[in-house]
Amino acid sequence: MKKCKICEQGSLIKVEDIILDVEGYIFILKGERCSSCNEEFPFEGETQKSIEVARRLGIWPEPLKLRRHLSKSGGGLIFRIPSDLEKQLKLNENTPIDISKIGNKIVIEPSNFKD
Repeated sequence: MKKCKICEQGSLIKVEDIILDVEGYIFILKGERCSSCNEEFPFEGETQKSIEVARRLGIWPEPLKLRRHLSKSGGGLIFRIPSDLEKQLKLNENTPIDISKIGNKIVIEPSNFKD
């Protein structure tokens, strides 16, 4: 039996009742579940079928990709976050953020760090 990739203690047991909720639509998938931590691992084919159906229904969220220009301020550059993203992510001028560089990508996310 395969060991769990998360807790590394439990065994993975085949199941047919993994629940995937996409915008209120419920998909039941086959996969494996850890006997110790209950982490679920849907089979790749099952996941792909669910994504295809969700796309046909128009409920699968596509990745957001925006094109913006940077502005210059003092000795650095400024990136403006569009107001619709600001509202969706509940951001304001006091929200601490983390900025990471992964390969040639810049990742900006709300910080979990508390002052």
